[in-house]
Amino acid sequence: LSASWVPWHDTVPPRCEPASEQGARRVCGEQAVPYQWGNSRGRGGTHCSGLLRAAAHPSAAGSIFTDTNHGFPFAFQDVSRKHQTWKEQAPWLAALVSAVGTGVPAKGLPGAAAGPWAGWNPPRCGVPDPEPPAPPQGGRNRQKRFVLSGGRWDKTNLTYRIIRFPWQLVKAKVRRTIEEALKVWSDVTPLTFTEVQEGRADIVIDFTRYWHGDNLPFDGPGGILAHAFFPKTHREGDVHFDYDETWTIGNNLGTDLLQVAAHEFGHVLGLQHTAVSKSLMSPFYIFRYPLSLSEDDKQGIQYLYGKPSVHPDPTPTQPAELPQPDLETNEITNVEALQPDACLTAFDAAATIRGELFFFSSCYVWRLRAGRLQDGYPALASRHWQGIPSSVDATFEDPLGNIWFFQDSQYWIYDGERRVSGPTPIVELGLPASPVQAALVWGAEKNKIYIFSGGNYWRFNPQRRQVDNIYPRAMADWRGVPAEIDAAFQDELGFAYFLRGRDYWKFDPVQVKVLEGYPRQISQDFFSCTPSSNSFR
Repeated sequence: LSASWVPWHDTVPPRCEPASEQGARRVCGEQAVPYQWGNSRGRGGTHCSGLLRAAAHPSAAGSIFTDTNHGFPFAFQDVSRKHQTWKEQAPWLAALVSAVGTGVPAKGLPGAAAGPWAGWNPPRCGVPDPEPPAPPQGGRNRQKRFVLSGGRWDKTNLTYRIIRFPWQLVKAKVRRTIEEALKVWSDVTPLTFTEVQEGRADIVIDFTRYWHGDNLPFDGPGGILAHAFFPKTHREGDVHFDYDETWTIGNNLGTDLLQVAAHEFGHVLGLQHTAVSKSLMSPFYIFRYPLSLSEDDKQGIQYLYGKPSVHPDPTPTQPAELPQPDLETNEITNVEALQPDACLTAFDAAATIRGELFFFSSCYVWRLRAGRLQDGYPALASRHWQGIPSSVDATFEDPLGNIWFFQDSQYWIYDGERRVSGPTPIVELGLPASPVQAALVWGAEKNKIYIFSGGNYWRFNPQRRQVDNIYPRAMADWRGVPAEIDAAFQDELGFAYFLRGRDYWKFDPVQVKVLEGYPRQISQDFFSCTPSSNSFR
């Protein structure tokens, strides 16, 4: 069994709905209803998967279905008006719709005070609350509380291993957070958790992207946050986090790793979602500090594993771990006084990475998603890429997803946060030893890389790691672009942007020249600053 969290955008918190693999039974409350979902492994298993971007209110939603056996709603947003149809975007979701053959349209939304989450003030989704299953004939409908998955571990001493780490956080902090999330459960049970860094482990934790081998793909920033598999299933102990989320610790600037991890570990130990509000195992994600178990969570986990020993073996108290004197351990708020102002900054490099726009200046990076500066930025670039040079002259993401950084006459290659190679002399790429000024991913297929330096440019093949023989060529080919530039990037519509000082030029790929009305100010158009008359041109 697995479970997924889906963040609901705008005013809507995330929620998880049941799903299933082939040959499995979907657990809804205390009953199970079989339906089919193709499983390449050919083995039965049960899991729970979150909905994708359900609407915040009825007018934005597509169809809303209710499971006639249990009253659980299924909502599917009509995204075809924006891009692809939901069937094209998520084939496995289409299979899920086909599986729910007994679904009927839901009838309206409950009142604010209706449903099992009545009185809960934080934002929530607009999907109708699930109605409790009808009581059996001749019986009474008892109050629902914690829900079990049907499996538990046969031992209390469990090991865990972290395979990959999120790129925003240093490994030491991730390890401490995972340990703290597991301690939430071990404090109220006889369970113990020990980390191993190689070999087999009972619980395997991984930060991964998109399709990753379990028929439950992630979807980039937003959407599904994480999922986990219940005990006594073919993938028991697996916990997957979406690598592309903005993971944070102890704040609501992104997605709090501690809360999501503690929730997923509840699934790994055998707990399903509960309808009790403010429970850690509630299907809603909302940032709460400090993190603690509700009485319902305690009752559920102690039903499976019992209470902790009355006389535990004494263990020596460990001194609190002090942060290392390294910039990587500093919180973002500790360097706010030193952070440059984007309204007054001339950027050294810029690139579109994982669909987001990054600006670099000195040792800092700004991160824009959908045209908006993300909370917590600017931040130290070394928070994302350990070992990155103190300043970056140029950067780009190649078609394979590798991120290249140039400084002076050297370059580095990263796969996410992991450094693959570097520093390496750029002369090995066929470039001169002089510093690279900018790099541009260009073309509809985004498979052409142009390197700019000293008033010339080269076309670069990242697969062969060589520039083409007919280059360099003069910057005059880029009509209207200054001969000397600081940075360049391409947007999703194919327009190229060239930066110099605090100005930028927008280049039309059809007319092959700079558009009228340029240059314009970077600070005004990208960071919503007031216009300045001191722009360097």
